[in-house]
Amino acid sequence: MGKRPAVERRQEAESSIGKDAAFGYAPLPGTADEMVDNKGAVRPVWQRFLSHLGAMPEKDLAERFARADRYLRDAGVFYRAYGSKGAGERAWPISHIPVLIDEREWQALSAGLVQRADLLEAIIADIYGENRLVEEGLLPPALIAANPEFQRPLAGIRPASGHYLHFCAFEIGRGPDGNWWVLADRTQAPSGAGFALENRVATTRAFSDIYAETPVHRLASFFGGFRDALQDMKHSGDDRIAVLTPGPANETYYEHAYIARYLGFMLLEGEDLAVVKGRVMVRTVAGLKPIGVLWRRLDSAFADPLELNQNSHIGTPGLVEALRAESVTIVNALGTGILETRALLAFMPTICRHLLGQDLKLPSIATWWCGQKEEREQVAKNIEKMVIGPAYSRAPFFDDNGESVLGSSLRATAKDSIADWLNSDGQKLVGQEVVTLSTTPAWVNGKLVPRPMSLRVFAARTANGWQIMPGGFARIGSGADVSAIAMQSGGAAADVWIVSDKPVERHTLLPAEGSFTRNMPGSLPSRAADNLFWLGRYIERAEGALRILRAWHARFAEAADPSQPLLADVSAYLAAVDIDTAEPVPEKLLRNIDSAVYSASNIRDRFSPDGWLALNDLAKTARRFHATVTAGDDASHAMTILLRKLAGFAGLVHENMYRFMGWRFLSLGRYIERGLHMTRLLGHMSGPEAPDGALDMLLEIGDSVMTHRRRYNVNTARLTVTDLLALDPLNPRSVLFQVNEIHHEVEQLPNALINGQMSPFYREAMRLHSGLAVMTPEGMGVEVYQRFERELEQLSDLLAQTYLG
Repeated sequence: MGKRPAVERRQEAESSIGKDAAFGYAPLPGTADEMVDNKGAVRPVWQRFLSHLGAMPEKDLAERFARADRYLRDAGVFYRAYGSKGAGERAWPISHIPVLIDEREWQALSAGLVQRADLLEAIIADIYGENRLVEEGLLPPALIAANPEFQRPLAGIRPASGHYLHFCAFEIGRGPDGNWWVLADRTQAPSGAGFALENRVATTRAFSDIYAETPVHRLASFFGGFRDALQDMKHSGDDRIAVLTPGPANETYYEHAYIARYLGFMLLEGEDLAVVKGRVMVRTVAGLKPIGVLWRRLDSAFADPLELNQNSHIGTPGLVEALRAESVTIVNALGTGILETRALLAFMPTICRHLLGQDLKLPSIATWWCGQKEEREQVAKNIEKMVIGPAYSRAPFFDDNGESVLGSSLRATAKDSIADWLNSDGQKLVGQEVVTLSTTPAWVNGKLVPRPMSLRVFAARTANGWQIMPGGFARIGSGADVSAIAMQSGGAAADVWIVSDKPVERHTLLPAEGSFTRNMPGSLPSRAADNLFWLGRYIERAEGALRILRAWHARFAEAADPSQPLLADVSAYLAAVDIDTAEPVPEKLLRNIDSAVYSASNIRDRFSPDGWLALNDLAKTARRFHATVTAGDDASHAMTILLRKLAGFAGLVHENMYRFMGWRFLSLGRYIERGLHMTRLLGHMSGPEAPDGALDMLLEIGDSVMTHRRRYNVNTARLTVTDLLALDPLNPRSVLFQVNEIHHEVEQLPNALINGQMSPFYREAMRLHSGLAVMTPEGMGVEVYQRFERELEQLSDLLAQTYLG
């Protein structure tokens, strides 16, 4: 029997929609469900999606999910998970079935979130301003004064922009009655917006045909509006906008780099900044440049070790001083993390009526602060329905790493002592009503199954007021247990489609057709230049080691005797740089490649996904060979494969990287390291004491065997090898070629000429170039090579002192 047409299968799927168990799907008892209503009928917003899904063979669906996974893997999307074995990068855990929400329902949600964002702005302005909420009894003094998120040095400082909040996120969930609740507010340094974008791209890779036919609201306009708002906050045209990250060790560092690249902002760490005369400046290779707006992604306390947390190693001394001078806008303002305090949810309804004259449109999860007698009694009396947790926690109960206690899980003897616990520690505790979150379909073991979910929704302040991202991302539980929603606990993330019943606009961040200004790339931060420079050096160092090892193993495969003079001589040379030829793929080689990966990881915002993928592939292949390859021909073949992969990476960089300052530092690293590599080899292998076969091996390592045969109508000799590998300006492996390129790149660096005079670094590069250019093969001896090696190292040190300090 032949396979039925897709149309017929889709019609059959459509005919089943509205039945009690579409696709065998059965909602969990006592919960609301995003796909199926309380009468068992599929919600209208899901019907088109399900009709397409029902028409797909299971194999086709598996291939679609594989496409999404491949995209995330190739793009290098990860988050950092922390556990008993330490931190490690994990692939982004996508739940492939999107969550679909009707546009009309979303509009009501958005109105509630806009109101909430305005309320949070009013609360934080009072906390660091007049403090009337405490004075009038609407907030307990202990929730402010004893709160670790209250930054006392910031009291009385008004933000330069006039607003404390510019970018917020909200954890929301639907209860059993179908109504939405706010589970937590995110105002410190909300994460996830970049992951929402990646979820959207991955999901549309899986369902490109469905997405194209469905009027789903796009995300680009949200980011475009926020980008324009940040641009408007700059104090002058010379100001720069930057994303301030804690660094690669942070769990969401990938997103920081992604957002910076997506919006065209600098990605900086605290050490990149300095405060000079009340202005925040970024250290660049062209000197200090002003920063006007910082979108911070680190907690407030760590931002300034001078006035906030003195143990911080990731902040910038003097940042609070710059805030007092109103010379920089920080998004969100320092100190806004206090709004995430879990106990604050208990007072939001009253504060909203007081400050805004309105009831909350979107209520918070029911919360009782146990610092008050009536609230303590309420929690103790209803302990079976409660979760008890730390009052100052900033995490919702299902995401607080086990800090909360579920009342229904307590033994009877423990329940008897709850009142005593609440009386003694009440100010530090809150009780919250246990929420049974709604479920959404996830694809598990070949079928749709219900899984609990919460939504993270984002709000950005724009020129037209608060704008709510039309989507966000959903956190999906790994099982029926609500506590497994957190991705650190095995949960996943799904895209959220806001579906209209009419066509939607297709926004883009690209400028409209018409006139434009070609802006020069922004100044290169010194730390980024440092990482690019060392990336170039580590890559070239790895290539040099690979070429020597390949030649060594090729000869070992023939002689099978490591004591043979040439092999022993090269082994001794490699041992001096900590490379052991007894290891077919030495550990030192792996460390050089890993160092290159680490340098690249520090500049993810400046690194193409293709380049990152190629570099990681090289590292993984080298690790695999380290464990499996044997000496001789097997190792020689492995080195050839690694050289090809390394050449592929270098080719991607060479063909795709914009020829501006970052390119120059990467290139300088490569030229200096290749020059050092060839200088050392020539000094060791071209002298009169070199063993037989050394010159031929030297040509092979220098990838110049064929060139030597064409250029010199004689057998291999010391003078011809010296001429080709040391002094030939056209040979890309020669020392003189590297020095010529160094000279060319140095001419383009900032401040190479100051008032018509060469900088010390430029002068040294010129001296090095002219000194080698006038040499002859006859004058090149061991002493000359050793002197030149020292001078190249000194040039590297001078570059670091001039530009990378």
